[in-house]
Amino acid sequence: MVFNLDMIKKVYASYPERVEAARKILNRPLTFTEKILYTHLYNGAADKSYGRGEDYVDFGPDRTCMQDATAQMVLLQFMHSGKKSAAVPSSIHADHLIEAEVGAKKDLEYANKFNKEVYAFMASGASKYGIDFWKAGAGIIHQVVLENYAFPGGLMIGSDSHTVNAGGLGMVAIGVGGADVVDVITDSPWELKMPKLIGIKLTGKLSGWTAPKDVILKVAGLLTAKGGTSYIVEYFGEGATSMSCTGKGTICNMGAEIGATTSTFGYDKSMATYLKGTGRAEVAELADGIAEHLTGDAEVYADPEKYFDKVVEINLSELEPHINGPFTPDLATPLSQFAKAVKENNWPETLEVGLIGSCTNSSYEDISRAASVARQAVEKNLKVKAEFTITPGSEQVRYTTERDGFLGDFDKIGGMVLANACGPCIGQWKRHGAEKKEKNSIITSFNRNFSKRNDGNPNTHSFVASPELVTALTIAGDMTFNPITDTLTNENGEQVKLNEPTGLEMPPKGFAVEDAGHQAPAEDGSKVEVIIPPDSKRLQLFVPFDEWDGQNISGMKLLVKAKGKCTTDHISPAGHWLFYRGHLENLSANTLTGAVNAFNDETDKVKNQISGEYGSVPVVQRAYQAAGIPTIVVGDENYGEGSSREHAAMQPRYLGVKVVMTRSFARIHETNLKKQGMIACTFADPADYDKIQEDDTFDLVDLTEFAPGKPLTFVVRHADGSEDTIKANHTYNDAQVEWFKAGSALNLIRKLNQG
Repeated sequence: MVFNLDMIKKVYASYPERVEAARKILNRPLTFTEKILYTHLYNGAADKSYGRGEDYVDFGPDRTCMQDATAQMVLLQFMHSGKKSAAVPSSIHADHLIEAEVGAKKDLEYANKFNKEVYAFMASGASKYGIDFWKAGAGIIHQVVLENYAFPGGLMIGSDSHTVNAGGLGMVAIGVGGADVVDVITDSPWELKMPKLIGIKLTGKLSGWTAPKDVILKVAGLLTAKGGTSYIVEYFGEGATSMSCTGKGTICNMGAEIGATTSTFGYDKSMATYLKGTGRAEVAELADGIAEHLTGDAEVYADPEKYFDKVVEINLSELEPHINGPFTPDLATPLSQFAKAVKENNWPETLEVGLIGSCTNSSYEDISRAASVARQAVEKNLKVKAEFTITPGSEQVRYTTERDGFLGDFDKIGGMVLANACGPCIGQWKRHGAEKKEKNSIITSFNRNFSKRNDGNPNTHSFVASPELVTALTIAGDMTFNPITDTLTNENGEQVKLNEPTGLEMPPKGFAVEDAGHQAPAEDGSKVEVIIPPDSKRLQLFVPFDEWDGQNISGMKLLVKAKGKCTTDHISPAGHWLFYRGHLENLSANTLTGAVNAFNDETDKVKNQISGEYGSVPVVQRAYQAAGIPTIVVGDENYGEGSSREHAAMQPRYLGVKVVMTRSFARIHETNLKKQGMIACTFADPADYDKIQEDDTFDLVDLTEFAPGKPLTFVVRHADGSEDTIKANHTYNDAQVEWFKAGSALNLIRKLNQG
């Protein structure tokens, strides 16, 4: 089945004309990224050029996607928009709420029972509003999107940071907060500051133990967790065309870990092969018809420094496998140096668990390569030393890899196949013993490895590598093992060496599936009732936020001064809290509980300036809210990195926080704060962060003059009677100022639709 073929035909029909209009306006050759962006301007063909990193631009995405942890709030907000159906093709995927514990069958049965009311709400809401719904067990959103919806040259936004995975099929696919999705499905323009461009030239060809995952692990080490902020990364060169489509998807997927807006590859033979192999030959034929427009111009790739803001070159023939971590995805170590790093840093050498799959590495090719390593453990009479879990990316991948014997290879070495869902990658892992908080090492083929991310244990050292390398280390049970150089002792006392992994880009017999798990929307949504039980503890009708009262904000108390890394996982933890993503009041009980208090280096322990006592962050904030006292949150560098979850902005807003002032923001979180009617600003002088004291009170004295390009002024009154005047910059444009005044972007949309 080809989804939304008419939409794709319409997009491609206007492509040549719109590319030519952009080329004429810019008067130069175009990168592939520029072609996609300029062909998707909300108002049609380009009639002006936009400054990278300077100009806000209105775009018209082709489609949206949502996962179940974010879709709940999207639907709850959309219900206030005044619209009767989604304006563009959209999909919801039930993948985040399935907890991994004992295996796919029982875990899925429990999830369907435990999440029954949430699934019913999303299924009914999707049906009513013209949205595709993928049931629990159908697969992880990004793999399902790649298999069914992604198409070369398209523009998509999704309420999950790893939406960028679709760049592997030549899209500009961008992770956003749910309010951005509401913009698009209400037919409002979607706004983004024109990104700057990083060009990554790939030469040579991967071989041996080196996999596509190692490309992005290397890039993360080069650019760091915030090095891609405000950039789109475009890969090109002979090395790019030599890789599979799903390998490209892996690279784009983990581009979220460098803060990149997204990553993409130009259309090539591997993408055509994947489209045909997943039942979309018609899309491949359409793409072939405009292939010259679905990649960067030849002049760009011949002289990339002239057209990209930054250029990086990587020779795949010389690239060695990498292992990244612990505690951050950008600490990159080549495999040849990793054993030394383990010993020097006193990382736990014994490997407890190896986990493969997730949205990053769960393709047929990934599983086949990992299975080739697992098969050797049986053939070479090796006893597997660590626990092993496998997460297929979709029911189609699971069914096909089971048919072709790969899941059987894992079963023979004690591997546990988990449900086709996110599971341990997002903390949905009921790992027995994690509550003891013992120091230990795990290794995954996932994308993100912040402290407590996988199992809630702050002492779990989580490392990231390719699926085949994870499988090899799991067999060894030793973090210092290097399969390229080292041998293992088998059950007969013999020294044996693992051979290089082998795999198949596509299944020789083709993909197969009995029930993909798709639910089409109702033909007439007006007859469908959205199901929200009145006594639900997990679903709550959304109440729009209040408008700005037109006054300056005086007497703000400091809620927390966050020190160091403060991701959206720290602001709104996942794990069991995912169960409350449709109930803002209940979910807000986790707000900022993971932020490290700069004054005591503890989490979830801040001073209540009313009582003088210390308490949990949300408890203290509710006390301020009850007393009618406004508050401010102060953050460090790259505040809000990680997941796109808009709840990390909605919760402080719901609890009464007025301002978030940081040294710098991650892109998505800054936008989410703006969308929800918050003031998001940065210290004009980053050193002023150090002036903030625990008992401070803040007056925002010129909010009545809030305007683009005009810094805000805070008078900070200290407990000893002294004061500091601090200037804060912001990036609000005229439209975003109106969001603030209206109380949120949604409030403004509702007004326009009612007017």
